[in-house]
Parts: sequence; structure tokens; C-alpha cells
Amino acid sequence: MATQPLVEWETGLCDCFEEVSTCCYGFWCFPCLACTVSGRFGENYCLPLCDICVPAIFAACAIPLFAPPAGLSMRVAMRNRYGIKGSICKDIAVACFCGCCSWCQMHRELKHRKKTPTVVNVQNTTVFATQPAPVMMMQPQGFVTQQGFVTQQGVRPYSYLIRKITT
Repeated sequence: MATQPLVEWETGLCDCFEEVSTCCYGFWCFPCLACTVSGRFGENYCLPLCDICVPAIFAACAIPLFAPPAGLSMRVAMRNRYGIKGSICKDIAVACFCGCCSWCQMHRELKHRKKTPTVVNVQNTTVFATQPAPVMMMQPQGFVTQQGFVTQQGVRPYSYLIRKITT
């Protein structure tokens, strides 16, 4: 199976002005943005809350934790799914020092990937008003015509039945 070439992120890490609405969303309500990205990516919406709770729990236990687990894992998973260039070392650095920008970049990437092209199907349909071709009927032997009807010998025409009913 042939591997596809790796591509770059659609926008850079600090390209906030590429899509201002995403950066405003991340600045004013960062936890909501992170939960939205997680849900759109197909993960649990509450996954980014681990970035808030886990470091606090580790700090309470005197265990230093610098890399936010959800942000890092989402970034790595997104890179792998979409074939984006990068390395785990770069992902750790971005998740540790530019967490909000990282989530905004992932949000922009998902918005770009979810854009579906508009497909227009045009079908040429020709409608024909078809009528049966005119057929010239020849009178076969054994048939006798009476009053414009073709009948078989021994069978009475329809007009005879109507005269019989009315009389």
C-alpha cells in the first residue's frame, strides 16, 4: 500500500488573523474551544478537562507534569490521521508552551478538513412522447367486417350486443 506524502498544517501556529473568530473563541472561552475540537475530532467532549485536572492532581502528589496530556495526544492524533508533518518533540514543545495557540490551530485544521465541496450532478434527460407506430392491418382469412368492426366468424360484434340490451 502506497503511503501518501505528508502535508503541512493548513494554517501556522500563530496565524490568528487567518480566522479571527477561532482565536477570539479560544481567547474568551478556551475550555469551550478545546472541548469543541475534541468533539469534532470524534473524541469525548470532556477530554480537554484532563489538561486542567491532571496537572493539579500530579502537583498535589509532588509529581511534576509539564505537558498537558489531552492537548498533546489530540495534536499527535490529528497529525497522524491527516498525515501532517511534524514530530513528537515539536508536539510536546507546542503543547507545553503554546497550548491555546495549539488548540486554535487544531480548530482551524478541523474546520478546513470538514469543508465539503459542493457537488452538482447534471443529468441530460431527454423525454420522448412516444406513440406506437401506425400499423396497417390486413384482413386475415376467416374474418368478416360488419359496420366497421373486424370480427371473427361466429362471434357477434359489439354493436349487436348493445342493440340486444336496448331492445
